[in-house]
Amino acid sequence: MRKGSGGTLGGDRGGLAAKRDNKAAFVFLLPWFAGLLFITAGPIVASFILGFTDYNLIQPPVFNGLDNWIRMLGDARLHKALGVTLVYVLVSVPLQLACALALALLLDRGLRGLAFYRSAFYLPSLLGSSVAIAVLWRQIFGADGLFNQVLAMVGIEGKGWISDPDSALSTLIVLNVWTFGAPMVIFLAGLRQIPAMYYEAAATDGAGKWTQFRKITIPLLSPIVFFNLVLQVIHAFQSFTQAFVVSGGSGGPSDSTLFYTLYLYQRGFGNFDMGYASALAWLLLVIIAAFTAINFWAAKFWVVYDD
Repeated sequence: MRKGSGGTLGGDRGGLAAKRDNKAAFVFLLPWFAGLLFITAGPIVASFILGFTDYNLIQPPVFNGLDNWIRMLGDARLHKALGVTLVYVLVSVPLQLACALALALLLDRGLRGLAFYRSAFYLPSLLGSSVAIAVLWRQIFGADGLFNQVLAMVGIEGKGWISDPDSALSTLIVLNVWTFGAPMVIFLAGLRQIPAMYYEAAATDGAGKWTQFRKITIPLLSPIVFFNLVLQVIHAFQSFTQAFVVSGGSGGPSDSTLFYTLYLYQRGFGNFDMGYASALAWLLLVIIAAFTAINFWAAKFWVVYDD
């Protein structure tokens, strides 16, 4: 009986201690739950509801059904923004990943001062989305910028790359490619996980470097390529600061740098058409989700998982 009583008392004490620990954990997590509710989940639900209203930030929202969504079908600037953004994503992301992989292969050879080079190449990823770099980019590719000065040294006459509709978007693509640091570091980590014995066996069988790259590196690195691809596609669709600063918030010249997010900003905070802007935000979510789903569907045809 005493043993049983002692066991019961010990169990009760353990249960009380566990309850106290759970309460303490809940108290510490309370700020996070508050942030999730009022800063993340609340605005998401509110934007979805506002997407079915006519709301100008001053007067109360008025329900207008599917008017905002029907309006998108005839919105020429929206169609232009979609085209510009798709070109930006489909061109800049593959180029960025190719540069990142090339630099990762170079650093994987065991260069001296690897930590320095890795940090130096990663730095553009931290600064590439900043206002300061966007301003610098506008100066570099201006009519009197550094890029034209370099061209003049070899006898080539430059132009205002930012002010020319045919080349303005290309400068932003170059800027995005330049921010290859984050995927490069991930590629480098993936390369370090490939066993050296695979390359040694291939070399023994007479396989050259290019064959080893195609038959060993790419298949074993394909999950990392897929991971970087999904992340960078999502990031590219969300690009805003570069286009806003370089074009002065207009998306010019001739809407050649009118990113989808920039047009959304113009509708919401430039024209105070917040109901329509909320609907545009949800359309962007659908587009990103669709591209992500396509990437996951296509992954089964080219991604190799080494089980």
